Amino acid sequence: MRPSAPPTLPALPALGLALPLLLLLLPPAPRAAYRAPRFDPTWKSLDARPLPAWFDQAKFGIFVHWGVFSVPSFGSEWFWWYWQEKKIPMYVKFMEDNYRPDFKYEDFGPLFTARFFNASYWADVFQASGAKYTVLTSKHHEGFTLWGSKHSWNWNAVDVGPKRDLVKELEAAIRNRTDLRFGLYYSLFEWFHPLFLEDKSRSFHQQQFPVSKTLPELYELVNKYQPEVLWSDGDGDAPDDYWNSTVFLAWLYNQSPVRDTVVTNDRWGLGTICKHGGYYTCSDRYHPGHLLPHKWENCMTIDKFSWGYRRDARLSDYLTIEELVKELVETVSCGGNLLMNIGPTYDGTIPVIFEERLRQMGTWLKVNGEAIYETYPWRSQSDVTPDVWYTSKPKQKLVYAIYLKWPTSRHLFLGQPIATPGATEIKLLGHGQPLNWTSLKPNGILVELPRLTFDQMPCKWGWALALTNVI
Repeated sequence: MRPSAPPTLPALPALGLALPLLLLLLPPAPRAAYRAPRFDPTWKSLDARPLPAWFDQAKFGIFVHWGVFSVPSFGSEWFWWYWQEKKIPMYVKFMEDNYRPDFKYEDFGPLFTARFFNASYWADVFQASGAKYTVLTSKHHEGFTLWGSKHSWNWNAVDVGPKRDLVKELEAAIRNRTDLRFGLYYSLFEWFHPLFLEDKSRSFHQQQFPVSKTLPELYELVNKYQPEVLWSDGDGDAPDDYWNSTVFLAWLYNQSPVRDTVVTNDRWGLGTICKHGGYYTCSDRYHPGHLLPHKWENCMTIDKFSWGYRRDARLSDYLTIEELVKELVETVSCGGNLLMNIGPTYDGTIPVIFEERLRQMGTWLKVNGEAIYETYPWRSQSDVTPDVWYTSKPKQKLVYAIYLKWPTSRHLFLGQPIATPGATEIKLLGHGQPLNWTSLKPNGILVELPRLTFDQMPCKWGWALALTNVI
């Protein structure tokens, strides 16, 4: 065994940093034997890192937006900003009607109790949903951390409110009780942090906030909880060199405890979204409807208008299971992953409508997961017949046609596949018996679906045909 060489420290942007601040920005020394860095702290090098295969195979994840904003649970998880900064009338009136005049947002902190939070139950619900990874908001733009951050004094879940390390509890439950990958969301900036506001006032030519807050917390999160998804957000209109994103990502990919399995998104500074990073999110609720050359994720919400829980939501504000299945199918057909968001309450419960949607999705995936997990986009994503979408498994010579409406005639026309008599076989997932089909000229096939009562249907909200040996 050769003696390990000392690490070569990455170059940092010339922003006039004093030596003590410079040292804070450098990645922690690895505890294991040093491995030569495979990736340099440049976007050209970092973008060349292959995305760990598990992420593309997973297809479906659960986003969890939980924090102090869950206490007012009104309007949006951006409550503090809309109330104090934008002074939107409905938020101002809500506070005037329900809280004393001198009430501050910080006063919501002790009310964020997580009293009924049961990480094991959450994990069991997530497992039942069929999701393969989950992403928890470790810190949103309000700055409150769901773990006992050493860099967020008296504004974290261990010092205030629950007096518990919520990140650790969920991480342990996910890893001990499920087969899901554990991930964390982290907001780079904070709306009202004085150091961020001072940096902003100087056009981000100084880095007090990332040096003393963002970077130390990111290293702490990765080393302590070892997330396999690191979902960055909230650049605060500051460029990636202000956040020293490339330096951090080079450490993450080369030396961190999750260097071989971690995936990252594209929100690492102004101008990086949909351009740099492990996979692209491009925008909230991004849904291009066509195949992209780069792996992407559709992060979206069951509540059409908010990521956090809202007490003022109406039933019509929530997507139905039919709409959610459609979202999943279209996203996967076009090469994306679906990250479906829920918003727990301040006391740590998952509202029943979110739990119902998660369990319904799991019921659907038990029948149709074969057409979702570990699939690849086919040569055509959709069909001339409306609401038909395709996925494939080339090694098994399988194409899946997922149709969202059951034809009343029991005959489904598929215009894209080209079948071969004697070789092509078609089965309905959850039914199992080969189906009769007719090849049509100049192309396409007509599939005769089985005559089933409602109770005999393999599922209720969309069906999948497995087509063997079609082109």
